[in-house]
Amino acid sequence: MIIVDNALKRRQAEGRPIRVALVGAGFMGRGFVNQVVNSVPGMELVAIANRTVSKARDAYEQAGVTGVVEADDAAAVDKAIAQGTPVVSASYEAVVDAGRVEAVVEATGNTEYGAHVVVRAIEQGKHIVLLNAEVDGTAGLALRTRAEKAGVVYTGCDGDQPGVQMNLIRFVRSIGVTPLVSGNIKGLQDEYRNPTTQEGFAKQWGQDPYMVTSFADGTKVSFEQALVANAAGFSVEKRGMRGADHRGHVDELTQAYDVDRLKELGGVVDYVVGSKPGPGVYVLGTHDDPKQQHYLNLYKLGTGPLYSFYTPYHLCHFEVPLTVARAVIFGDAAIVPGDEVKVEVVTTAKTDLVAGKEIDRLGGYDTYGVAETYAATKAGNLLPMGVAEGCVLKRDVEKDQVLTYDDVVLPQGRLIDALRAEQAALLAR
Repeated sequence: MIIVDNALKRRQAEGRPIRVALVGAGFMGRGFVNQVVNSVPGMELVAIANRTVSKARDAYEQAGVTGVVEADDAAAVDKAIAQGTPVVSASYEAVVDAGRVEAVVEATGNTEYGAHVVVRAIEQGKHIVLLNAEVDGTAGLALRTRAEKAGVVYTGCDGDQPGVQMNLIRFVRSIGVTPLVSGNIKGLQDEYRNPTTQEGFAKQWGQDPYMVTSFADGTKVSFEQALVANAAGFSVEKRGMRGADHRGHVDELTQAYDVDRLKELGGVVDYVVGSKPGPGVYVLGTHDDPKQQHYLNLYKLGTGPLYSFYTPYHLCHFEVPLTVARAVIFGDAAIVPGDEVKVEVVTTAKTDLVAGKEIDRLGGYDTYGVAETYAATKAGNLLPMGVAEGCVLKRDVEKDQVLTYDDVVLPQGRLIDALRAEQAALLAR
């Protein structure tokens, strides 16, 4: 990680900064714009695409960038980049297809739209960095496989909890410790929150009420921990994870798990509510060498068998440029799905739902997502949360019931469903 700053400085000194484009100028996207423009040598944000193009322009202006032009096709985007002019577009295709763009950051948080952006970027030979856990948690293996065939890096991002956890897992493994729990520290968990209850908080911070709701109702943490599970080869102890309310320090969690059970499962993902140091992440691991156990005890990590490692923060958009540099310069992914899907996020009714209803978007009024094993999801034909939006119910579904594919009619012609089928074929090999 620490080599990235010097690598970017070299790119700056050589006059060949990384040219990156952004798709999605929401809350996180705007933060990324400001970070690249004002704090990252060796990298240029050359283009922003957003369906409401004025928001893309606003993102540049809020970062202090002037002289922005609008373009409708890749040739016009390339022309602007060649002239050193920042460019915005309502067309993600125009930005992604531009030959002078080296990497694309996808920050929409939408599974269907995001899938189109990622597929297009891969087809155009662009490295793709995701600020979109939802699309990654729904069809990540299929997208990673496409990226590998195209010779580009597909990755989640540093700064978001999954990337921070995976960095910590890689560190723990690198010192000879076997990670058995990877956890996320939350401040709130209430499955029944909705955009109305979260409206005030969202307005205070300039965020989307639906996105804020997905944080509060458990959907986001379920996607985040599914990403970690699928990257690290972990599982879940039970549907929804343990999710304990723990007001102490995460170091105390070394006494909370059955080590033999953790080893039997091959490691698990989890989260806790209210723990310190929030809002960070933690990894609990074991070491089999008694000599090293002696040293770990000397170094104040305790007597085992579980040892606690943690990062006390996650800085979201501040760290995303590091992921871009890792991908472009070193061909390294911060977090990427493994060859086996271990955990899915399944759709659960937030309230009683009636036949004929069209399910609203993630973080809405209708559903919340929970983490479940891939095996149980497949056996029960359970409906992944990432495909739920726009589905129409065939029958009534009671509150807290997990939906199945048999309960709904899927919208026609969606890319995300095609990618799910593609992923299922990969897993059936």
